[in-house]
Amino acid sequence: MLLPLIKNAYEEKNGILGYRQMTIKINRESPFHINYKRVYRLMHILHLYSVCRKKRKSYQKSTPEITAENILNREFHAVSFGEKWLTDVTEMKYGLDKKAYLSAVLDLADKSIVAFVFGCSNNNELVFKTFDMAHLAYPDARPIFHSDRGFQYTSKAFKKKLEDAQMTQSMSRVARCIDNGPMEAFWGMLKSEMYYLKKFQSYTELEQAIIDYIEYYNNGRYQKRLRCMTPLEYRVFLTKSVA
Repeated sequence: MLLPLIKNAYEEKNGILGYRQMTIKINRESPFHINYKRVYRLMHILHLYSVCRKKRKSYQKSTPEITAENILNREFHAVSFGEKWLTDVTEMKYGLDKKAYLSAVLDLADKSIVAFVFGCSNNNELVFKTFDMAHLAYPDARPIFHSDRGFQYTSKAFKKKLEDAQMTQSMSRVARCIDNGPMEAFWGMLKSEMYYLKKFQSYTELEQAIIDYIEYYNNGRYQKRLRCMTPLEYRVFLTKSVA
């Protein structure tokens, strides 16, 4: 009875589910309650392995106008939504080596993607629009806003946006990507579970795949660290817990 469930779940998500994610999905969506060791064994029998793979990120140096201390200081735990936000930009390619860029804001309490913008240029407009979307959606949020030292985040204009929104700026130390670890982890997850799985021929095709994945991530991807809930389910849980 378990084997067809596992096989169907694997095919449904195009092979991105490893045995840990598969265990959570089976336990959440079926009458069974099984441990990961059993799922690992059954997936091995079916010759089902996660197709995900990792890719390193490259960095470019920039001369900052403004810098901030690492106030976050790798304190990645948050008890309520809007307490700590992380942000970053990642590069993707489509067609014959054309480049596009994805900017996003992640909340550390529920691990949700608060806002994201996909664009053709890695510039101030991309980052500023992402910030504006997050602030517009949650105008009462006053988080620690953490980023790396990319040129957009170290500009005077971005500093002004944070001050106007009454947010506290925090930045990773030079060449310390672990200071923004959960954001880097999300990029790795998105790329291994979606981006690396196929060749995208057009900007529109890649953009739609990103929209679909983030919708799935926020509303359909169970996470063990969130008590096997999705990010938005966990946000509701946190709200009720505080109340």
